[in-house]
Amino acid sequence: MSQRPVADGPARWLDVELPSVAENLALDEALLAEAHDGLFDGLVVRTWMAGQPTVVLGSSSHVSQEVDLAACDAEGVTLVRRPSGGLTVVVGPGCLMWTVVARWPEPTPAIDGVHAAVLDPLAAALRAVGRQVVRRGSSDLAIDSAGALRKVSGNALRMRRQAVLYHGTLLDDFDLGLVTRVLRHPPREPDYRAGRDHGSFLANLELGRGPLEAAVRTAFAATHERRTWPQHHVADLVAERYRETTWTHRLP
Repeated sequence: MSQRPVADGPARWLDVELPSVAENLALDEALLAEAHDGLFDGLVVRTWMAGQPTVVLGSSSHVSQEVDLAACDAEGVTLVRRPSGGLTVVVGPGCLMWTVVARWPEPTPAIDGVHAAVLDPLAAALRAVGRQVVRRGSSDLAIDSAGALRKVSGNALRMRRQAVLYHGTLLDDFDLGLVTRVLRHPPREPDYRAGRDHGSFLANLELGRGPLEAAVRTAFAATHERRTWPQHHVADLVAERYRETTWTHRLP
């Protein structure tokens, strides 16, 4: 990972996939707390995939602006809220989720620098396996499809004074029509979207989970293995926040 905004240290691959979206988001936040508290240096890298379609709100997303609740009820799609910024996404089978948690020394790097340091190597790794991926907007990855750039990855971050959580989606074999059915047009969009609806804007990578995971691992040189994870902190976060309706719907 060239020019990464972190302290020197190994990149560790954490092969943990928890049963629910709530638990996986809580694990990302718990790893961020560990990094901030200096419990590891370098990076922790992981991937996971939701077993059921789920709407994931950004930390500052307003439900009524971004989500069609009636459609979610009709589709049996549940809602959760993540700890990072950005707009609402839909996840589920066929959408690989990826996470990088990094510790760095002060001073805190600029946000644009974090986006570049994390997304540029991932785009390069995906190009190496045959998909001409480019970085667009502030935190998207896109491919050229029939002469138009279509988004294949949307990403978000949460920064603390000495650590960053960076996580997002890699659309691979996902039901893109579901996004159109349950999400409204976003309240803001990157220039390259040019007003397109979800169906005209999104695309799948069609690589398969194995090659995608390998690309993520290669991008961040995650050659070491991490065997442990903060189970008690995850359980506390799930109970206190991620499964609480008051947290999910705190911005109606």
